[in-house]
Amino acid sequence: MKLNYKSFGQGEPVIILHGLFGSLDNWQTIAKQLAEDFTVFIIDLRNHGRSPHVDEHTYKTMADDVQNFLAENWIYGCHVIGHSMGGKAAMRLALDYPELVNKLVVVDMGIKENEPGHQAIFKALLGLDLENMASRGEAAKEFEKQIDDVGVRQFLLKNLTRKREGGYEWKMNLPVIHEHYNDILSAIENDDTFDNPTLFLRGGQSDYVLDEDFEAIQELFTDATLETIEEAGHWVHAAAPKEFLKIARNFLK
Repeated sequence: MKLNYKSFGQGEPVIILHGLFGSLDNWQTIAKQLAEDFTVFIIDLRNHGRSPHVDEHTYKTMADDVQNFLAENWIYGCHVIGHSMGGKAAMRLALDYPELVNKLVVVDMGIKENEPGHQAIFKALLGLDLENMASRGEAAKEFEKQIDDVGVRQFLLKNLTRKREGGYEWKMNLPVIHEHYNDILSAIENDDTFDNPTLFLRGGQSDYVLDEDFEAIQELFTDATLETIEEAGHWVHAAAPKEFLKIARNFLK
């Protein structure tokens, strides 16, 4: 499994893992700014972006992919930032391979099983006739019928790529992601704990991490702290990049 990635800067390594339907491109602006202090690797997780399309999609397999990536790049200790699905993958990496993770930043994600909330998105994505689609604008018009949030529509459209022979295709492995949606929603459970510093950084306008969730989080992540960027929703780093960078950089340094 050769994960697609980009790297910037020099210094201690920082690995960034994106969320569901995302790619490394979502984090490029943040990565370039963190690269003033660190060597930053942004990675396409399996079945996303330009990384391999495979049949399995669980947090164990994603964590193992990143562990293999670290070994291939001679990285034996790093900081890890993960958002949403990437946050759960980062947590599983830290629990399974604690010797590899110095500090962990989990962005707007907890350890609990999440409620399904992407049905409209899956319906819109799976309903597109990509083979006969003439332009990206056709997809945008179809999305408008089913997805109210313009930001979400633009985010999803980044996954479309034109084929040389005509028509479009997804950069992500949509059928496998859809098949494994329950795995993506699943809780993070482990018999071991992660005892290094961990920051759970949530958006104040999001309900992914509630105050009452934090006690259970601390049972697995014993040196965890919780911070909130009040003006941000689930995409904390996009809504409040300056505040996000300030908090993340201070924590990692």
